[in-house]
Amino acid sequence: MATSDVFNHNVPAESDFGYAQAIRSGELIHVSGQLSLDEAGDFLHPDDFAAQLGLTYANFDKILSHYGATRAQIVSQTLYVVNLRQNAGAVAAGNLAYFGDHRPVSTVVGVTELTFPGQVVEISCVIDTRLPA
Repeated sequence: MATSDVFNHNVPAESDFGYAQAIRSGELIHVSGQLSLDEAGDFLHPDDFAAQLGLTYANFDKILSHYGATRAQIVSQTLYVVNLRQNAGAVAAGNLAYFGDHRPVSTVVGVTELTFPGQVVEISCVIDTRLPA
């Protein structure tokens, strides 16, 4: 696969764990779990659900921009949430704020922990570039 089909944020975790942030397969773009990492790959906002969710979706926007795609082309997302019952309202509010009137399919999974101490959310998605932007 050509390197232009792969997107990375160029953070250490990509080489440390051996994965791509996103990869194009035909008209679909598969996006790895995004979280609240900054440009240097540092995890930000431990235990702050709203701040983590905002930065996570901002990282989605970088991927969308790279591929010339929009939020309206996200067809599915999977959210992994620590303390799901406690954070369910914030999940819903963040989702509505990010997607507006667009409605991708969505699965929310409650988990006991994620990679970083204080990490409370991680989101992966699939983008279909055949859809209208």
